[in-house]
Amino acid sequence: MLVGYARTSTADQIAGLDAQARELRAAGCTKLFSEQVSSVARRPKLTECLAFLRDGDTLVVTKPDRLARTTAELLKIEADLTRRGIGLVIQSMGLDTRNGSNPTARLMLTILAGVATWEREIMLERQREGIAKAKAEGRYKGRPPSIDRAKVQELLTRMGPAEAAKTLGVARSSIYRMIP
Repeated sequence: MLVGYARTSTADQIAGLDAQARELRAAGCTKLFSEQVSSVARRPKLTECLAFLRDGDTLVVTKPDRLARTTAELLKIEADLTRRGIGLVIQSMGLDTRNGSNPTARLMLTILAGVATWEREIMLERQREGIAKAKAEGRYKGRPPSIDRAKVQELLTRMGPAEAAKTLGVARSSIYRMIP
């Protein structure tokens, strides 16, 4: 059975998720797992997908960064799939491990996953540089506060932190961070 996994980082990327689903269905996937979560968040659908796969199945993804955060994680997933008799197809890389233990496929996976990890790290570095420059120029203010400090202080004169948090609809930790 061909099983597809699609992921985007934010709910704003609906078109990207739809495009991945189309590509996976076009590749013949009869079962599809998809989710919209950050690459650093827990990915329950990926966990469910990996648990669903059985000997003889093939996991299909459009790109390596949709499946794993790092080269090490990608290689760990690939090794687990191989051990369980499950193939892996990464469409953007033209990688297909279904033909058994192919050392060349594993080499290509390692190299290309390393390049993908490097590319992401470079992008994050540029992003940090851009934010630092914008801050220096006074153009970057960051996310606006979710609660007003004065309102919190006023509430704390009348009630405890837990009740203030409940009143404002925020986590207690947000209130505790504002207590001097």
